[in-house]
Amino acid sequence: MFTGIVEELGEVASVAPGGGRLRVAATAVLEDAKIGDSIAVDGCCLTVVEIGPGWWEADVSGETLRRTTLGGLAPGARVNLERPVRLSDRLGGHIVQGHVDGVGEVVEPVPDLRVRMPRPLLRYVVEKGSVAVDGVSLTVVEVLDDGFTVAVIPHTTEVTTLGRRRPGDRVNLEVDVTVKYVERLLAWKE
Repeated sequence: MFTGIVEELGEVASVAPGGGRLRVAATAVLEDAKIGDSIAVDGCCLTVVEIGPGWWEADVSGETLRRTTLGGLAPGARVNLERPVRLSDRLGGHIVQGHVDGVGEVVEPVPDLRVRMPRPLLRYVVEKGSVAVDGVSLTVVEVLDDGFTVAVIPHTTEVTTLGRRRPGDRVNLEVDVTVKYVERLLAWKE
């Protein structure tokens, strides 16, 4: 589980042919990392399978490549990185699982970021609710017919990849898991 508060901008060092293994250059997220730990990359929870000086690697499943933007990463790409929350940490963002629900498209860049999203996910987005965009916890300003807007402050623009996103760029989206559980409970038939 993550908070959506990005700890570090990493850089893709290499991608295996077909995208099966990803190497990321980083420092902060490696401070206490070990094989088997989770690290979120642009909001996708990945498992550390190898660590070296200033880098770590993860195997990326076909499912992850299909459902996220990770399959489009190339060496040199900047990525948002976050270690999982510890029970003793403050929850500065919102509960982010690192399980991407879909891929959206940037329509307008920051500071008033507008994202187009898959229609089936729209029912989970509410004004003043939370959404994760490339793993960044954000508050929805307005729900639109085809997506939503969020206000991105200068600090977030500087310390995440959101300031680099342009119209047409694809972004990973994760909606609030609580809303999905409520929907499931209300639909449950015994």
